[in-house]
Amino acid sequence: MAKVHFHLNISQKRYLEYYKGHVNSVVAQSYDGRMIQFPADALRPFLTHDGIHGDFTIEFDQNNKLKSIKRMG
Repeated sequence: MAKVHFHLNISQKRYLEYYKGHVNSVVAQSYDGRMIQFPADALRPFLTHDGIHGDFTIEFDQNNKLKSIKRMG
């Protein structure tokens, strides 16, 4: 399993594009420079009135499928 750490700063307005289905996946750069892509709906539990902000850890299984995403700290 691979764990990747990254930061997100998505405004509520921007996330609305994901929520409405106009955009299906999020692309982020990890702290070690890798680009990762995952389904936008995985972020719904972290949505606040201000959007989604913070540091996260994402786990992928051996087939690079999303296993979990957690807010760090």
